[in-house]
Amino acid sequence: MIQQHKNNSKETISLPFVNRGEAGRLLAKQLMSHAGRPDTLVLALPRGGLPVAFEVAQALTAPLDIILVRKISAPYQSELAIGAVAEGGIFFANSSLIESLGVSERELNHQKRLAEDELSRRTKLYRGRSTAPDIHDKVVILVDDGLATGATMLAAISSLKLQLARQIVIAVPVASDSALQQVEKQVDEVICLAVPEMFQAVGNWYQSFPQLNDEQVLSYLTRRSS
Repeated sequence: MIQQHKNNSKETISLPFVNRGEAGRLLAKQLMSHAGRPDTLVLALPRGGLPVAFEVAQALTAPLDIILVRKISAPYQSELAIGAVAEGGIFFANSSLIESLGVSERELNHQKRLAEDELSRRTKLYRGRSTAPDIHDKVVILVDDGLATGATMLAAISSLKLQLARQIVIAVPVASDSALQQVEKQVDEVICLAVPEMFQAVGNWYQSFPQLNDEQVLSYLTRRSS
């Protein structure tokens, strides 16, 4: 069964989505109240959130940028996030998941260092000589391709709060119910098209779900102003 969550249109959402682009276009329809507003900024969680956010920003005629967040993977389970690090020295740990998996403090610190190293590499590559976007007093629409544990999104939210965003709107095509409940408590608005009961993984809800590489991220960032 697919539960619709804060999806205010009468349009039926058919899963799986064809790809991230289609998901972004469907998501944008739910965000049109923000279209054309000069105080609105669309931020993507790269890499996977960028194709979704690109479609949202195009539809809303809003500026597009990224917020750099890196998940902390569980030992020997690279796709499972037990925490995340974000710009501004933000660190989030999913304590209950860490405990249930039996992850030691030493293992957690090692995985955290790996995430911080990758975050630093991506910051240098993706930002180049440009500066991070000005978040202060902005309405920020924070976009990803889905929420599994919610760890990276929660770290991103913490970063935005430190930068004094006026309003934070989370927009995702699909999410687990547990992640959504955590995120809802932290932001002003959540738009999610579908909440499958048996979630398992974000990629399960897309027909095409390739991993993006650095060149593709840079291509989207180049296209955003064209």
